[in-house]
Amino acid sequence: MELHPGLHYLQGWLPADEQRRVWEKCRALASGPVPMYTPTVRGGKKMSVGMLCLGRHWNATTYAYEPRRSDFDGLEVPPVPPDFAELAGAAAAAAAFAMRADLCIMNFYDAGSRMGVHQDKDEPEETIAAGVPIVSLSIGDAARFVIGGLTRREPTAPLVLRSGDVVVMGGPSRLRFHGVTKILSGTAPEGTGPGRFNLTFRQFDL
Repeated sequence: MELHPGLHYLQGWLPADEQRRVWEKCRALASGPVPMYTPTVRGGKKMSVGMLCLGRHWNATTYAYEPRRSDFDGLEVPPVPPDFAELAGAAAAAAAFAMRADLCIMNFYDAGSRMGVHQDKDEPEETIAAGVPIVSLSIGDAARFVIGGLTRREPTAPLVLRSGDVVVMGGPSRLRFHGVTKILSGTAPEGTGPGRFNLTFRQFDL
């Protein structure tokens, strides 16, 4: 379903058995040798989600990408697992885009987590200008997602994202504002949850 030019909603795209597999792999990564943590952003406020970056680390104080978590523990960032990259490429292709996912931000939402409305604009200018998409995969509890336009002043519209759903934002929709306003606890399918993993894939290098 193309909601706007370049903005695609792939409802129920990932099958149930794959959702369970991805959930377990996310849990293993989150508690692995480079563990998930809760970032502190500029101004000293802690985010309400757990975060683990793969491929490159997003520094929550400089808003730049780097090979090590210099704003937290200095550990080297794990690579994007090849099977995750394949999923991202297949979802992008389903929305008529091509991408080679070399970066993934994996966030974990519990019942009280939120994500303020923002743009994903910290990737290289040439990648954004080329319209290479962002691929966002939801696993676990459903979330109330909101998406707006290319400026903060434009209104947002709600969309409930359930486990296995994918949102692809590319081309003219690459820089749309978006966020998560609520987690719908108790909605995760069997073998996932409680909580929600969101995997947002990007292509950093052209």
